Amino acid sequence: MTQKLYAPSAVAELGARYGIRAAKRLGQNFLADKNIVDRIIEGAGIGADDCVIEVGPGMGVLTAAAAEKARCVVAVELDGRLMPLLAETLAGRDNVRLVHGDILKVDLRELLRPEETDRSRIKILGNLPYYITSPVILRFLEEGPPAVSMTFMLQREVAERIGARAGEKAYGALTVAVRYRCETQLVTHVSREVFIPKPQVDSSVLRFDIRREKAAAPRSEALFFAVVRAGFGKRRKTLLNALTGLGGRGKEEIDRALAAAGVDGARRAETLELREFAAVADALCAPACAQTDA
Repeated sequence: MTQKLYAPSAVAELGARYGIRAAKRLGQNFLADKNIVDRIIEGAGIGADDCVIEVGPGMGVLTAAAAEKARCVVAVELDGRLMPLLAETLAGRDNVRLVHGDILKVDLRELLRPEETDRSRIKILGNLPYYITSPVILRFLEEGPPAVSMTFMLQREVAERIGARAGEKAYGALTVAVRYRCETQLVTHVSREVFIPKPQVDSSVLRFDIRREKAAAPRSEALFFAVVRAGFGKRRKTLLNALTGLGGRGKEEIDRALAAAGVDGARRAETLELREFAAVADALCAPACAQTDA
C-alpha cells in the first residue's frame, strides 16, 4: 500500500475512497514523492534502536518509511477522519502506534513507554502544518521527552528564519529560541509540486540536533527570553527603547544594564548575537539575582 501512495493519483484515489479532502483549516497537504520521503528518513538518521514520535502522519507514507527503520513509531494525528485510512495503510506494522490527538495538547512525555525513553534513541519527525510550526517546535523543546533530534518539514520562509544570522532581516525571536537549544542543518528543499493538494509555498526539511548543554547560561532563563521577546516585539526601535518598561524597569535602569553588558543601546535586537542577549539579561538580573543568591 505504501508504495502506491507515492503516486499522486493513488493519494487522490485513497482520499476519495474514504471521503477525505485535505482540510485547509488543518493545513493539510499530503506528501506523495518517494525521493523526498527517502531524503527525510536518511536526513533524520533513523536507526534500528530508535523510537520516533511523528507529528501529523497524514496518509502514513512517512510513518511507514520510518517504521521500516525504527524500533517503534508513535504517530499523533489530529484529524479523526484519517484514523481508519491510517489503519489500512499501516496494517501489519506492529511497531506503529497511532494516537488520535492534538500535538499541542497531548502529554508529550506520556507518548512513549518507559522502556522507550532513552534520550539518545528518541527522534521527532513530521511534516508540520504551516500555521502551527513555531508552537510545535517550541513545545517539543520546552515540554517534550528528552529527544536527541527533530526533523521537520517547514515552510521555506520559516526555515530561513530559523537559519538566519544576526543582522539579517529574517533573524528573530524564533531564531534565538531554536539556536539556544539546538544546532540545525538543512536536509533538503522540497518543491510544492510533490504535495496533494499543491500548497502556495515551497518547503524545506531541517534537522534540529538538540544540545545537551544550551548555547548560553543566563542567570535567569525567563528573563533572557523576556529580553528576546521585548527586543523583537519592537524590532524597529532601538534596544534602549524596546526594553524600557520590561518588568517595570525605567529607561535609566535599562541604559545602565546595557552599558554593563557592553551593548550599545542604539542597536536593534536583530543585530545581537545570542551571547549578547544573555549578557543583557544577566545585567538586568544582577540586583534581583544577588538578593536571591543571598
